[in-house]
Formats: sequence, C-alpha cells, structure tokens
Amino acid sequence: MDEKTMVNDVLEGVKGELTTYQQAISETENMQLRNAIQQIRNTAESFQYELFKIAQTKGYYKPAEKADQKQISQVKTELEQ
Repeated sequence: MDEKTMVNDVLEGVKGELTTYQQAISETENMQLRNAIQQIRNTAESFQYELFKIAQTKGYYKPAEKADQKQISQVKTELEQ
C-alpha cells in the first residue's frame, strides 16, 4: 500500500470517528463523560487537520474549488426555506 492510500485511509477513519464522537456527545447526559468525549473529539479533530495539511501539501488531497458569492447565496436561500 502506498503512502497516499494510507493517508487517505487514515483521514477517512478519523472522519468516521468524529461522527461517532459527535453522536455520543449529543446522547450523553453525564457531564463528566460528555467532557471527556469532547476532549477526545477535539484531539481527533486536531490530528485530522494536521494530517489533512500534510496530504494537501503532498498533493494527495485537493479540496473542491471555492464557491463564488452566487453559489453561496443560492445554498443559503435553499437552507433558509
């Protein structure tokens, strides 16, 4: 397995973890546990961002083109309805 594949696999895995953490946080009543999960999520988010920057620098990941103002306005209008 090449480096690009490994980096993308890890990024996908972390994104899945972040979704799971968010769900657990929203369903946790115990504040001590909730805070612990939030700290774990924050660490995972930092790791994901650092890995994303590495992937982007190496050309492994290319983000979508930036939306223009018309596209932003269109999405905003659709979400407000």
